[in-house]
Amino acid sequence: MSDELQKMLDSVHDGITTFDFEGKETPCIIIEEKKYGLIRAKIEGQPFSVNTDLNILQDGLGNVFVEIILTFSVGNVSEKFLINAKTDLKFFEVLANTSMLVLNSPESAYGQDNVIAIQLPRPEKAHDALEIIKTGLEPKNDLDGAVTGI
Repeated sequence: MSDELQKMLDSVHDGITTFDFEGKETPCIIIEEKKYGLIRAKIEGQPFSVNTDLNILQDGLGNVFVEIILTFSVGNVSEKFLINAKTDLKFFEVLANTSMLVLNSPESAYGQDNVIAIQLPRPEKAHDALEIIKTGLEPKNDLDGAVTGI
């Protein structure tokens, strides 16, 4: 395993899941309680929008990571999460289906307590991202194992 791949794996956010939110399976990023409280305090009671960027990083060997950057229009809040698409593909399949994601804390009951819901303004972008991810998860070479010379 390359050093760069190991760095990516070490940086992956481990709070990635889906849950039933108002009758719909919804992708969820669980963040540390203190950070969740700070975000809520900065945005609560105000209209806001969230710029959502999905940066897809792939190595051609079937490893795909997605860096999600959420930039809120109020409160000077910007959060970055690195997700391993190989282990959390369902997150992106559900994201393409719902065009929304939620932030929640580990202290909240999924779907019962307040969550920060983020609607993606361009649903087709989530579909495009899913196709890129699925293609990237397929190794690009037919070699299994080491290359030997003659």
